[in-house]
Amino acid sequence: MPDVASTPRNGTLRTLVVTPTYDEAGSLADTVAAILAAVPDVHVLVVDDASPDGTGAIADGLAAADPRVTVLHRPGKQGLGRAYVAGFRVALDRGYDVIVEMDADGSHPASALPALLAALGDDPAIGLAIGSRYVPGGGLADWAAGRRLLSRAGNAYARAMLRLGVRDVTAGYRAYRAEVLRALPLDEINSRGYCFQIDMTRRTLDAGWRIAERPIEFRERTAGRSKMSKAIVVEAMWRVTVWGLTRLVRPKPRVSRPTRGANATS
Repeated sequence: MPDVASTPRNGTLRTLVVTPTYDEAGSLADTVAAILAAVPDVHVLVVDDASPDGTGAIADGLAAADPRVTVLHRPGKQGLGRAYVAGFRVALDRGYDVIVEMDADGSHPASALPALLAALGDDPAIGLAIGSRYVPGGGLADWAAGRRLLSRAGNAYARAMLRLGVRDVTAGYRAYRAEVLRALPLDEINSRGYCFQIDMTRRTLDAGWRIAERPIEFRERTAGRSKMSKAIVVEAMWRVTVWGLTRLVRPKPRVSRPTRGANATS
């Protein structure tokens, strides 16, 4: 993998978009093209878990055609959280300033990426910018009523149990300041499914960073199959419950950092 992080960036924040893949052959190329069209200065790291549909080979082809794209091949499917942690380590090792999480299936609008990056540039106290479905201007497109209800209920439960002042704690479209990830105990983060996002949100807040939410319209994938399952939902509910009860028994004071400006989570 070339050391693309050393490329001069005209004083802007060096950014790596980490995109985990498992059977995303039908959408990966379009997603990468959209990212690079929205913010040409960013780089993309595809983290492929040995997709049986040939996604890894497609990623290799994209990397061969564009030096802004690199690929991390892993030996098998190990869960979303571990894929992101592996990508975070690559980003930190290569000296990126900002690390973005983004799905490969086209559900996260690449057009919103400039706003997420701008949120981090606006205030050094903001450590995480989230592409939020549940702030004014955000929304869900193409989702059935049952899935909307499940998403909102899961968010409400996590917010209440963990006392988080974030509207979309399960959002998977987010940009981290590298300082946040560098200070977190990545070895201790073992959330495998989508509760990884909740875990990272609480850890970021507990470390004293502010979180900004910027509206996005989340769209259903147009190719491939959703990775959501009952096991993922059960893992999230169980872990959130344990974390919440632990907070009640052993409250952990959050670190205070200097803030600037108005409430960034609004």
